Amino acid sequence: MKRKVLWILPVMAILLAYCGGAPRESEQATTETEVTISEAEQAFLKNLASLCGQSFRGREVYMQEGRESWADKDLVMHVTVCEDTHVHIPFHIDDDTSRTWMFLAEDGRLRFRHDHRHPDGTPEEQTLYGGYADGKGDAFGQYFPADDYTRELLTDTLNRQWNVILDEDMTNFSYQLQYHGEVVFRADFDLTSPL
Repeated sequence: MKRKVLWILPVMAILLAYCGGAPRESEQATTETEVTISEAEQAFLKNLASLCGQSFRGREVYMQEGRESWADKDLVMHVTVCEDTHVHIPFHIDDDTSRTWMFLAEDGRLRFRHDHRHPDGTPEEQTLYGGYADGKGDAFGQYFPADDYTRELLTDTLNRQWNVILDEDMTNFSYQLQYHGEVVFRADFDLTSPL
């Protein structure tokens, strides 16, 4: 019996050290390696973040015929959350404060989402739709074709894409929605006159 105990104790010590000790080399590589978004996407987020704490009035530049016009509405964007990995911009239409544009570094890609919430803060049925940047943008413009989640949520085949474009002199912010490659809505915000 003593021989069995003597043999088991060193084995248990090795197992405990292995399971409870430092991660193996392959585990360290996984936890220490962070996948980051591209330099252009980082620069775009940085440009958005440079507007942090400010609000800007916008206007409808174009609305496709047959869609409800927002030309007579008060459009205001508020740049409120500005971190290295995400920027949040609540977008108000008159007294409707349900919308927030979210730019997020996720899974090594830049993602654009529309967060829609009821007045009590609970999510609306159609929320968090958007897409990942297509890799064709730069520090002043990014293009977001609808992702799988969005196509399933909105159950349509409009080939939606959102374009968010800053003038290089940082005087204008443009939000555009496309269907099948054609702009159906565009709103521009004057960055030269913070509210």
